[in-house]
Amino acid sequence: MGVAGPPGPVMDRDEADRALARLGAEHKAVEDSLLALQDHAGRRLLEGAELTGATKDRWAATERSITLLWGYFDAYTEALSGAREVRSRRRWPSREDLVELTERLRGESVTVSDNGAAAVLAEHFTLERLVARMNELYASSLHTVVTADAVWSALPARIDLLSAELRRTRSLAHSVGVRPGEHPAGDDLEAITHELALLRSQVVSDPLAFWRTAPGSSAPGGGRPDTDRYDRAALVLEDVRREVEAVLAVRQDSEDRLLRLRDVLSRADRTLAEARSARGEVLAKIAASEVPVVSGPPTVLHERLSAAAEYRRHAQWHRLSPLLDALEQQAEDELLRAREQLTAVTAPLAVRAELRGRLDAYKAKVARHGLAEDPLLIERYDAARRMLWSAPCDLRAAEDAVLRYQRAAAEALSGPSDSGGNP
Repeated sequence: MGVAGPPGPVMDRDEADRALARLGAEHKAVEDSLLALQDHAGRRLLEGAELTGATKDRWAATERSITLLWGYFDAYTEALSGAREVRSRRRWPSREDLVELTERLRGESVTVSDNGAAAVLAEHFTLERLVARMNELYASSLHTVVTADAVWSALPARIDLLSAELRRTRSLAHSVGVRPGEHPAGDDLEAITHELALLRSQVVSDPLAFWRTAPGSSAPGGGRPDTDRYDRAALVLEDVRREVEAVLAVRQDSEDRLLRLRDVLSRADRTLAEARSARGEVLAKIAASEVPVVSGPPTVLHERLSAAAEYRRHAQWHRLSPLLDALEQQAEDELLRAREQLTAVTAPLAVRAELRGRLDAYKAKVARHGLAEDPLLIERYDAARRMLWSAPCDLRAAEDAVLRYQRAAAEALSGPSDSGGNP
């Protein structure tokens, strides 16, 4: 929308003609703007909507502004027509005509009555101030219409798409037992459903409450729709969708996971049984040795495994999922613990085996050097062997005997050679 030229002294004919041409162009621009505002989709939606809150108040004020705009435009049209009539009297206007034209085009020649007031008030404008006033009213009215239309164009469609995704996720969640009151994700789905329904209702009835004005912007429609609540709901739904997909994956591979769990616990049971058997052997064969007690079978894990099988049998996937995750870690820990107990229990037997191996290795070394018939070595070897192959075996005494044999063998092997060349 245009702005009329500045006031000045009495205009000559050329100035008046140029002013009339400019005012005519401005009149056309004003008319086009008002007609575009009248036909704007946002305006039609505002007129037909059941509005609430800030939008209801703003739209009521905007409707008054639009009505006032048309009143101003009619006054502007009438003033322009009057000026054109004065100019059309003569091809060469007289002094009186030019004075009248100057007053009409630059003076406060336009009177507008505010029929909406309780007492009818009249305002006097120059054409320039009238255009400026129309510009202000048009900008504020257009801002209301444009922002409401922008919110309606952006948010309801996105909310509808998210609601469709929500329905798909809820259907999948129900199929795997994720329901409100039974699983946190089911409660989240219920909360998102209520939030989206409320959000859509509020956006439709009060769109201006969801507009965020851009800092420093004064242009109509400067800003963007406020999508914070929508974005939060979308993030929560995405988390729920991933949770439901994880539960669905449990349904698909739960049988294999249960079989693996049974195998791990079975191996743990066998390892503990072997440890208990080995402990009896150690107590019978090894004397003066502290043998740790072997724990019993993991009955609690077996009970929880049975509960997992029941959950799978009754399709309670949302309960099965966290239980399987916990059981898999606990079963691996139990198998590791059983192996550590077997190692601890059989340690004395391993020590005895190591001593036996060391004793035989030195005997073979002595024999290679031709000292197999040495009386001292034979005596110490037999003493060590009797201790290691007797039951119960005193490991400390046996180890001392092996060390004595080793020292005697080392001394014999490092002694001087005789005159016959024997080592």
